Amino acid sequence: MTGVIIEIGPVSLELVTLDTPTAQAIIDQLPFNATAKTWGEEVYFQAPVSCSLEPDARDIIEPGEIAFWTEGQCIAIGYGKTPVSVGNEIRLAAKTNIWARSQTDVKALSSVTGGDPVVVRLKE
Repeated sequence: MTGVIIEIGPVSLELVTLDTPTAQAIIDQLPFNATAKTWGEEVYFQAPVSCSLEPDARDIIEPGEIAFWTEGQCIAIGYGKTPVSVGNEIRLAAKTNIWARSQTDVKALSSVTGGDPVVVRLKE
């Protein structure tokens, strides 16, 4: 497990990676910068990574799970309802690889707006 920091506008999330091919691919590209986009209560951004969908990929995630959307080459962080959610679930647009867990409450992302700068780096 590796520590990763994602800074999105005013929010800083501390992550712990999982032991997955996607996590390793992302770690291998750190640090990198991006620009935040939002979709309902989800923040996502481009990552310089290309991965295949893993066998346990899913579109419904739990708060704090950090996903990688393979088709869009984006890190996706859901913190509440999206336009495709049913009830109170956090449903992303497609199946994603779960590669990390946030140690910080992801609901803090509600203060992020599209266009905010993103920095993804190893925790020192």
